[in-house]
Amino acid sequence: MMRRPRGTTAKAVMYNENENIDTDLSSSQVVSSDEDMDEWRPPESTKATKKTPRAPTAEGMKAAPKRTAKPKEPKIPKQPKVSKVPKDPKTRAPRKRAAVQKDTSKSVSAGIKRKRTHDDDFGENKRKTQTDCPEEQKVDKSGSSVSMKEERISFIVSDAHQTDGWADQGTSQSELQVKKEEAPEEDFTFDEPSLKKLQTSKACQRQRATFPESKAQSQRNELNMNWDLIEHLSTLTCVEQWVCANIIMLLREENTVPFMVRYRREMINHMDADAVRDVQMVYEELCSLAKKTQSVVQTLKKDGVLTPELEDSLRSCRSADELDHVYCPYKKGSKLTKARRAKALGLEDAATALLNSPHTLDLRAWVKPDTEGLSSVEEVVTGVEHILADIIAKDPETLTYIRTLCEKSFVTIQSSVSKTALKEKEQEKSAQGHKKTGAEQNKKKDFDKFQLYFDFTCNIQRIQPHQTLAINRGESLKILTVKVNVPDRVKSDFTLWCINNRWRPKTFAREELSAIIRNAVEDSYKRLILPFLTRSYRTKLTSAAEKESIAMFVRNLRQRLLVCPVRGCVIMGVDPGFRHGCKLAVLSPTSQILHTDVVYLHNSGQQREAGKLRHLMIKYSCTKVVIGNGTACRETESFFADLISRHYFHPLDVSYCITNEAGASVYSVSPEAVKEMPDLDPNLRSAVSIGRRVQDPLAELVKIDPKHIGIGTYQHDVSAGALKTALDGVVEECVSFVGVDINICSETLMRHVAGLNAGRARSIAEWREKNGPFINREQLKLVKGMGPKSYQQCAGFIRINPQTLNSAKSFPECAPAVPEKPVPKKSKGKAGCYIPTSLNSLDQTCIHPESYHVAQRFLSLVGGVVDQIGSAGLKHCVESKVNMNCIEELAKKVDTTPETLKLIIDGLTQPPGFDIRQNFGQADFKQGIVSMSDLRVGAVLTGRVDNTTLFGAFVDIGVGRAGLIHKSNITLDKLPVSQRRRSLALGPGERVEVRVLNIDVQRGRIGLDLIRVLQ
Repeated sequence: MMRRPRGTTAKAVMYNENENIDTDLSSSQVVSSDEDMDEWRPPESTKATKKTPRAPTAEGMKAAPKRTAKPKEPKIPKQPKVSKVPKDPKTRAPRKRAAVQKDTSKSVSAGIKRKRTHDDDFGENKRKTQTDCPEEQKVDKSGSSVSMKEERISFIVSDAHQTDGWADQGTSQSELQVKKEEAPEEDFTFDEPSLKKLQTSKACQRQRATFPESKAQSQRNELNMNWDLIEHLSTLTCVEQWVCANIIMLLREENTVPFMVRYRREMINHMDADAVRDVQMVYEELCSLAKKTQSVVQTLKKDGVLTPELEDSLRSCRSADELDHVYCPYKKGSKLTKARRAKALGLEDAATALLNSPHTLDLRAWVKPDTEGLSSVEEVVTGVEHILADIIAKDPETLTYIRTLCEKSFVTIQSSVSKTALKEKEQEKSAQGHKKTGAEQNKKKDFDKFQLYFDFTCNIQRIQPHQTLAINRGESLKILTVKVNVPDRVKSDFTLWCINNRWRPKTFAREELSAIIRNAVEDSYKRLILPFLTRSYRTKLTSAAEKESIAMFVRNLRQRLLVCPVRGCVIMGVDPGFRHGCKLAVLSPTSQILHTDVVYLHNSGQQREAGKLRHLMIKYSCTKVVIGNGTACRETESFFADLISRHYFHPLDVSYCITNEAGASVYSVSPEAVKEMPDLDPNLRSAVSIGRRVQDPLAELVKIDPKHIGIGTYQHDVSAGALKTALDGVVEECVSFVGVDINICSETLMRHVAGLNAGRARSIAEWREKNGPFINREQLKLVKGMGPKSYQQCAGFIRINPQTLNSAKSFPECAPAVPEKPVPKKSKGKAGCYIPTSLNSLDQTCIHPESYHVAQRFLSLVGGVVDQIGSAGLKHCVESKVNMNCIEELAKKVDTTPETLKLIIDGLTQPPGFDIRQNFGQADFKQGIVSMSDLRVGAVLTGRVDNTTLFGAFVDIGVGRAGLIHKSNITLDKLPVSQRRRSLALGPGERVEVRVLNIDVQRGRIGLDLIRVLQ
C-alpha cells in the first residue's frame, strides 16, 4: 500500500519494551463513530477455552492428523494457498529490542504478565519473570546460563516429600503415539530408548533441552501467519522460547498438565501448573486467532475483495481486536464505509498521488459533474480525505505511535451515574407511598451497591481488577456510564508527528494539499483511531481483570481441596435448619453412613432432642461434630456449645467445627448423589456431604461443580467457559498429585485423574466389579478404552495399596479373574499383551512405570529390595548413599536424570499411604463460642482464612461473621518468605493472627489487620 518507510520515523517510535510495563492497560476516550462501529461490550466467545486445540494448518485450518503407532518422520510444512513465502526463522537475527510492529501484539493476553509499576498494588499477582523478555538464542550454546521464570506457588510440599520430577530419559514418546484404528497392536512399552526423545541436561547446570530443528520449523510455520508462533508466544508470556517450543510439542502430543509438571519438569524448565496453563491458554488464543484469520481470508477471497496487501495486513494481526479492525469494513451486512465509497469512485489513485507526487496532482481533473461524489472539487477533496484517514488508521506504525503517546500520558477511566438510573431514582421518590414489588427492591439494592462508582476516576494503569469488573457490571445494568479520558496533548502531538514525519508528502505540496493531509489526520484520529483504541483497551482491561479473578478462583479452590483430611474418628454431620429441623448423619472413619436422623433443636422440646443427641454420640462413640454454615448455623453452634460446656456428653470429649456447606444442596439432588445414596432424603444427603467434607475434602468436593463451592468473587462477571476450564484443570491437578487408590476410590473421583475421563472411569469401575480388585498397574491396560497414551498419563497418579487390596481379596465374590496368559483386547486386529498378576510394591508410590527399571537399578546400588519401600532401614541406606555421592553422580550410575532420581528417592523413602495433604491445615474444632458483641477494637485473635478476593481476605474468627483483612494490610513484612511471591499471599484454610481494627455492628462488618501467618 502507500506506506513509506522513513529512517527518521523508525527511530522516533522504537522503544524499549520493558519500559512500558502497563501497555496492556492503556486506553483512550470514547468517541461516537460515523462508521459501522459497535458499542463496546466485554468479549464472550474468545475466552471460552477448550482442551488442547489442534493447531490450524495452512490448508483450510484442518485438524492435525491422528497419532500412529510408528515413529513419525518430521512433516514438511504445508504451503499456504496464497503465494506467500514465510519468513525463515533460521535467518532471523537475535531480537535485541522490541520492534515497532511487534509492539502491537500485546493485546492477546493482557493478564498473563501481570506486571505493575507500583509496589503497593499488592493485591495483584506478583509472579516474577525474567528481567528481559526471552531473546532468541541458539540451542547448541550449552554453556550459557539461562534464567528461569519464577514459579507461582501452586503446591506447598516440603522438599523432603517433593514428588515432582522429570521422567527417565529412556521414555519413548514416539512409540506411544497410537492410532487405534490403524495400529496392529498397542505398545505400552515405556522403558525402551526413543530416537526422538528430547534430551535435557542436568538441572543444576540450567541448560536448555535440545529441540529437533524440523519440529521447531514446523511449529513456527504451522499457523500460516506473518509472525513466528514460538517467538510471539515467548514475548506474550515472558517464557523462554525453547520452553515454549517444548510445551507446544507436549500439548500436541496430548500430554496433560499434571503429567508435564511431575514427569517432564526439565522440559518445561521446572514451571508450575499455573504457569504451564498460562502458556497453554495463550497458545490456544493464538491458534484461535489464526483459525479466524484463515476464515476471514477465505471469506474475502470468495467475495472477490481480497488483495495481496489486505491479506498481508490480516496475517500480520496479532490480536482479535486488530483483526476485527482490519476486517470490519469488509463485513457483509455492514454499510459501505466512507473510504470504500471513495475508492469505488476511483479516488485511490488521487490519494496515492497526494502522498507520493503532490506536485503533479490536479484535483480539478477528477471532477465529474454528472457523478455523485465527484460533482465538485469539494467532494473530491472529501473523498481523498476519507481514503487517507482509512490508510492512517490501519497503519501499524501509526497505531504503535499513538499507543506510545497514551502510555506516557495520564489517561483515566471515569464512571458516573447514568441518566437512565437517575430517572428511575426520581420515579421511585415520587412513588414512595406505593408498595414495592420484589423486582423493584432488588433494583434498588443494585443501585446502592454502586455508590462507590457514582463519581469514580482512576488512572487506567492503576485501576484494580475488582474495580474493572464492578464498573463493567454497573454498565451492563445501565446504572453507570463509563468513558476514558485522554489528554488533549496526545491529539496535538499525534497530529504534528503525522504531518511532519509519517505522512509528510515526498515532494513539495501546495497549501491546499497540505490542508487535505491535516484534515485527514484529524478525521482519522477522531473518527477511527480513538474508537478502535477504546474497544481494544477496554477489552484488555476486562481480560486482565477476568484473568486475575480466575487466578483467585484457582488458588482458592486448590487450597480448599487440599485441606488435610480428618481420619480415624466417627463424625456427625449437621445440616442446620429452623422449621424443618437439623439433619444429622453419623459417619464411620471410612465415611460409611452409620445413622441418619432429624432433630428439632430450636423448638420447644430441646431437652428431649438433646437426649437423642447424647444417645447417638455415646452409641457410636462420636467425638467430632461438623456443622454447616447455612441457615440456623449460629443457633445450632450455640446449642452444641452449651451442651459441651455442661459436660452433657460425658465421658466423651466432644468438639465441633463449622464448615462451608456451599454446594451441598445442589449436590444432594444431583444424579451422582441419587446413585450413591438412593434411599436417602435429599436433606439427609446434605448432612452426609457436610460430614464428608471434613473427613476427606478432596474426595467429596470433586463431586460438586467447582462454581458452586463458594470461592472467589465476581463469578458471574467472568467468562463461564474460561472459569470452568481453569477450575476443572485445578481439580485434575489436585486429584492427580494426591493420587487415588484405584481399588476404593469412587468413579466420580477417578474421572478427574489426568488421562482419564468419565468413560474410562466407568470402564475401570465395571472392570473392578467384574474381575475384582486391581493387583498392579499393568492390569489397567486390560480396561476398555485404555490406550497407551491414556495409560502413560494416568499410571503415575494411580496407587495400588496392599492393605486395601488384601481387604478386598477377603471377600470371595471379589476374587480376581484375570488370567496370566496373554489376553486379547476387544479391538480391530490387536494382538494380545502379557499382563502379570503378581503384586508390584512400586505401584503404591509416585514412581511412574516408565522408571521402574531405573528404580530397580537404584535399589541394587544402595543394597535394598522392593519390599522395604517406606521402611526406616531403606531410608537410612538411601540417605547414606546420597550423603556419600551427590545426586548427579548417582543419576549417571543408574543412567537417568537427577530429577527422575529425586522422584524415585521420594517414592522409595515415603511411608506407605503417604499423603501430601498432611502438610496442610485441618479443620479447627472448638468447644466454646464467642459473639460479635464480645469483640473490642485492638483485640488480638487467631482465625482461619475462609475466602480470598481481589480486594482482601475474609477470616473466620469464630463470631459467626467473617472479618475482612483489606489487601492494604497484607504487607510483605508480615508474610513468610515462601509466600511473598503469591497474589495476596493468603488462601482458604490458612491460619492467621489478626488484630481488630473496627467493628460495625449495624452492617455486620469487622475490619482486621494481619499480624502474622501461623505456620
